[in-house]
Amino acid sequence: MSKARLNADGARCMARLALVVMLHAAPVGHAAQSAGPPAAATAFPAKPIRLIVPFAPGGGTDFVARLVAQKLTESLGQTVVIDNRAGASGTIGAELLARAPADGYTLGIITAEHTIVPSVHKKMPYQLTIDFLPVTQSTDQFYIMVVNTTVTATSVKELIATIKASAGRFNFGTSQFSVGHLAGELLKVRTGVQMTHIPYKGTGPALTDLLSGQISLMFSTLPPALPHIKSGRLRALAISAAKRSPLVPELPTVSEAGVAGFEATGWNGFLLPAKTPRGIVTKLQQEIVRTLTLPDVQERYTRAGIEPAPSSPDAFGALIARELAKWAKVVKEANVRGDE
Repeated sequence: MSKARLNADGARCMARLALVVMLHAAPVGHAAQSAGPPAAATAFPAKPIRLIVPFAPGGGTDFVARLVAQKLTESLGQTVVIDNRAGASGTIGAELLARAPADGYTLGIITAEHTIVPSVHKKMPYQLTIDFLPVTQSTDQFYIMVVNTTVTATSVKELIATIKASAGRFNFGTSQFSVGHLAGELLKVRTGVQMTHIPYKGTGPALTDLLSGQISLMFSTLPPALPHIKSGRLRALAISAAKRSPLVPELPTVSEAGVAGFEATGWNGFLLPAKTPRGIVTKLQQEIVRTLTLPDVQERYTRAGIEPAPSSPDAFGALIARELAKWAKVVKEANVRGDE
């Protein structure tokens, strides 16, 4: 056989071998590509993220959001910019989030009040369970039942008796449609007491009037009330959580003090616009949960009377659904009036 013939046969063999290798390798490469995360999720984030806070700077929700934003900026390598959009009981900021592009670059934080507002304002620009995707709950916060010292009651049972003996003249004050407000309404529903709610624009003005005796009772977050409790100017009777707090272990819960099943807590949590890719939701959930477990973050929140409460998206979604149903029932039974 000629040398030329041998060379030709060798070339054909090499070509067939290359084709076999290519055909066998192609499925492996395709499988590896399909098993990996989408390119968009892998690259996320490629630019700064906006975090909408639906309340003014300096408040509790803003405090929670800013600490998370700082830590996310460090871990994601992109700036997380706070965008405060206060107004209309938090609905202005939430509506802005609902209308944002579903690309992960607009994140929002909500509070328990967002599950109250739909029951008192009938014309809502969004639906919590449809227009958003839950990412994670971030914090829990109990409320403390405090009275002016002119009120002689030293326990919840004594307070209920005092209110019943007042012939409807007893009052309490909080921000309108806040968890503190609905906690008072829940107390009325569960015990049958009659008392008048006095609306305020914030915790500060309500506390001022509680201290001066203009109102008799308030459900307040712990930090602003604690100095006045320690000084003896206010008397704390119980907390609104399901279990006692290590911050004030001497105080019973309202439930264990005689109003069975009573619970009214504030919370924060993060949402994204509906239709945001699942890979982006997962990445942000993991990063926020990691942030909430950092010792320095937990220490700063605990000092402010806030308990970190990271969760899965499903668990946070279930909380939102439960709270919507719970507060709708209280609003109806207590005849809390908003707009129609």
